[in-house]
Amino acid sequence: MKSYFQLDKNIVHLNHAAVAPWPVVTRDAVIAFANENTSIGSQNYDLWMKTEQQLKQKLALLINAESTDEIAILKNTSEGLSLIAQGLSFQAGDNIVIPAEEFPSNRVVWQALASQGVSIRLVPVQDIENPEQDLIDTMDENTRLMSCSSVQYARGLRLDLNLIGQACRKNGTLFCVDAIQSLGAIAFDAQACLADFIVADGHKWMCGPEGTALFYCRKEIQHKLALRQYGWHMLKNAFDFAHQGDGIEIAETAQRFESGSPNMMGIAALNASLGLLLDIGIDKIQQAVIRNADYLFSRLQSLSDIDILTPTESDRYAGIVTFQKKSVDNVKLYQHLQDSNVICAYRGDGIRFSPHFHTATEDIDKALLIVRDFSG
Repeated sequence: MKSYFQLDKNIVHLNHAAVAPWPVVTRDAVIAFANENTSIGSQNYDLWMKTEQQLKQKLALLINAESTDEIAILKNTSEGLSLIAQGLSFQAGDNIVIPAEEFPSNRVVWQALASQGVSIRLVPVQDIENPEQDLIDTMDENTRLMSCSSVQYARGLRLDLNLIGQACRKNGTLFCVDAIQSLGAIAFDAQACLADFIVADGHKWMCGPEGTALFYCRKEIQHKLALRQYGWHMLKNAFDFAHQGDGIEIAETAQRFESGSPNMMGIAALNASLGLLLDIGIDKIQQAVIRNADYLFSRLQSLSDIDILTPTESDRYAGIVTFQKKSVDNVKLYQHLQDSNVICAYRGDGIRFSPHFHTATEDIDKALLIVRDFSG
């Protein structure tokens, strides 16, 4: 597994929940794209467009979408969430339910609707016995949308999306999933969880570049999103430039949400990354991710002064393991880990490790040795 990556041997990378390193195939794809641009420019633009379609096919396969007609490629998760927030027709008195601990991207876009009379119901899910039921119970007849992360970014709680999605569908509530902390690491099924929207940038567990993101919108509700930005790429016959002045004819697929020129270099890179992940197999990757998380739990539990903040119950975690060392200043511990070439994060009042499928246990051991010996 490690051979797919060429990380510096002095680096321990435990930060896939933030910005992941690229695999070798992705580097090679970007180099090839740059060399092609340098030597022949856009002569092969038709092939670039085929790569764009290949990426949509891979994304559709990754989330089990019905077809690529439900897939758009945007810049990032925030753009996708904003497209939903600004595209839906909200009424005064509507409410939106989200977990209280969501990443800001999945909070501020909804809070910005307050001027329209839309209220945001923040439901704590951290350290709650049944967070799904609390989210479901907070809905009422005026709940227009439920939006939650598949895996909470700070402490790694993994929610039962199928349960939430079924309740949303029964209540007539749209269901939006920020899947950035699971896609590429954990199997995802848009049909099983009844998601109406799925958003995820490719730079975390999908091991792609920043600036290239999945946007899924269920076919039946695409026309419920009013378009707030316009451009040539969203038109039904996008390359028929001569007749675009004859009237606006918007694409009948998720292409309608892609207003301008695509990020072809990012597309080439993410296509390579996802190609590798799908070739290996998401089920196999998930097993390795969970195995690394289990290893972290076991090793951390062997240290006497550690509090594990991530839930350790089966199906309640994915690749994120967050913990505190009780006897020290954990911000200083985080800084010490960074200075020692252990790439990690400080989130949820603790140290967040997020190893991927290719992370070797000996690298995890190196990081934990630093944690054990740090006295602050």
